[in-house]
Amino acid sequence: MSCRFGLTSYAGMLLIAILMNPAFAISPDSQADEQVKRGEYLAHLGDCIACHTAKDGKSMAGGLEFKTPFGIVHSTNITPDVKTGIGSYSLEQFDLAMRTGVAADGHNLYPAMPYPSFAKISADDMKALYAYVMHGVEPVSQPNKENSMQWPFSMRFGLKFWNMAFLEDTTFKPDPAKSSQWNRGAYLVQGLGHCGSCHTPRGFAMQETTMTQDGDRGREFLAGSTVENWHAVNLRNQWSQSEFASFLKTGRNSHATAYGTMTEVVHFSTQLFSEGDLSAIGEYLNSLPSNTESEAIKPKLVAQIGENVLYKTRGGLGYVQFCATCHQNDGRGMDKFFPPLANNSSIQSKNPTSVIHVVLSGWKAAETEQAKHAFSMPSYESLSDQELTEIVTFVRTQWGNQGEPVSAEEIRKVRDEIGIKPTEPSKFTVPRYASMLSSPNADQLIYGMRLMTDTMALLPKNVGDVLVCNSCHLNGGTMEHAAPYVGLAALFPSYAPRAGKIIDFKDRVNGCMRRSMNGKPLEKDSREMLSMIAYMDNMKGQAKADEPIPGRGVGKIDKSIIPNVDNGKKIYKDQCAVCHGDKGEGLKQADGRYVFPPLWGNQSFNIGAGIAKTYTAAAFVKNNMPISNTRKFPLGQGGLTDQEAVDVAQYFTHMPRPDYADKRKDWPKGGKPTDARY
Repeated sequence: MSCRFGLTSYAGMLLIAILMNPAFAISPDSQADEQVKRGEYLAHLGDCIACHTAKDGKSMAGGLEFKTPFGIVHSTNITPDVKTGIGSYSLEQFDLAMRTGVAADGHNLYPAMPYPSFAKISADDMKALYAYVMHGVEPVSQPNKENSMQWPFSMRFGLKFWNMAFLEDTTFKPDPAKSSQWNRGAYLVQGLGHCGSCHTPRGFAMQETTMTQDGDRGREFLAGSTVENWHAVNLRNQWSQSEFASFLKTGRNSHATAYGTMTEVVHFSTQLFSEGDLSAIGEYLNSLPSNTESEAIKPKLVAQIGENVLYKTRGGLGYVQFCATCHQNDGRGMDKFFPPLANNSSIQSKNPTSVIHVVLSGWKAAETEQAKHAFSMPSYESLSDQELTEIVTFVRTQWGNQGEPVSAEEIRKVRDEIGIKPTEPSKFTVPRYASMLSSPNADQLIYGMRLMTDTMALLPKNVGDVLVCNSCHLNGGTMEHAAPYVGLAALFPSYAPRAGKIIDFKDRVNGCMRRSMNGKPLEKDSREMLSMIAYMDNMKGQAKADEPIPGRGVGKIDKSIIPNVDNGKKIYKDQCAVCHGDKGEGLKQADGRYVFPPLWGNQSFNIGAGIAKTYTAAAFVKNNMPISNTRKFPLGQGGLTDQEAVDVAQYFTHMPRPDYADKRKDWPKGGKPTDARY
């Protein structure tokens, strides 16, 4: 016993000596640094940066504008600058402002700051948050912007009575009957995450009708609400735990995508949450009982729709023309690229405000570590209220979606509220697929359009690669400077320098079949040829051969620009590969169908195609690529400079591709372009 006691005592004394050695001691500075680091994470949980940073402004310096029903509020400077920020705040003053909305000088803050939610923050978390703001944020000298609130809301004394009526300034109390993970999720959702600020309905005084899932009005918690012309959807048991986590991490899941201000929340805040916190939030939200009186729509299998619905209704044809390029005919979108519309919770919401808002103003996906390439959706505000009514109603009611139809009045209301002004009319008039339904030969015209958009599937014996007419003639030939068919029929018969003779319109179509499609010509009197000609002839309008046709061809680009193929390779990798593949192989759906065509290789156009020429390709790229890169109507196209377009065109046009058997017969009378491939 004595021997063992002695050894134990010696070991204990040795351990004490080691711990007392300064080399092994935890310094106060180290503890402070850890607290600041923890506070930074808490600031991300609270989304402080997004709200207190103006566009192109300095972090946390305020100035971001918030529109409320009572006027405009600007976020304040919360950097540790002593004169213009909160650098003079004590911990107690900081705590008071965070929990009760009372600033250090005694004035009341507007509840645009979610202090009713922040009241639930624990004392330790509040200390860490204070440490970060004071020691981890760069001081910025920037005076706060004046608010513009309507009277009497401009008189802040009324906020004292608002607080007396609605503020519950108590910290979060865990539920002992629930798991620690559930309680963590509840703490984050109710407190720092302040999800109820957007997702819980508001009362007559713009207060959240409830702050938790408990109590008489608990079923209203997170049941959906409309804020700044965006509808924040119901979160109660909407998705599985993992789907909630995925949405917060990436801004998308199989049923929805982030839009409006939620895009910023994902970018600045939720993508930075730990996996444990994401799972905790998912568990908590998934545990909330569905509210049968709310808009909760549980996911179900995606239903296929018939051709009559897609091609014989105005809404279906509008969808095919303006939406299907990205979201696909089946409404499933493209995983990690374009969100699904089928079985999409936001699309089906009882309140259609958000889907109308997105369609009118456009949208950009959240930029995250897992999705660094943020895709944009163009604005379709140039479409009429009636057209948008037809398209939005279509996506809300097809593929098994349970949304209700929308009206032109609802479209007009959102258009007016968000201040969308009519654009200047273009000389190029975009033909509408839907207008074909009123033609006597509607069936023939629609079949001709389908041959353009699904060429390989409908003409397997004639198409030798995997391209479709739409690959070059975007949106069925209805886009300006995307080789449109508008007015084209008026130009034939005409002399073709490449053929060295006069050709008719059918010859021109077969030229594409042999070159761009690397295939075989159609019989000139076949149903397919006649339907394609009828479709294009339907777009002739008032065009005449001897008059300029607006938007014709692919546009022009300066041929004196010298290509830089090395830069073209880099641009391709950065801007093009995401859709066309790292090796130019194109992008397929899971079932093998091509969404975007190969740009080189055996399945691409041959060297005889017009798009194989460097400057023709460059003009096409400049005016039409990349898609989903901007909010430009109708495909979000554009963004490259002339030099970049020439560089990348030189790169991909000179990659290996099929030969053209009759190349020696081209330009028999001279005039071969300098950038021809042979």
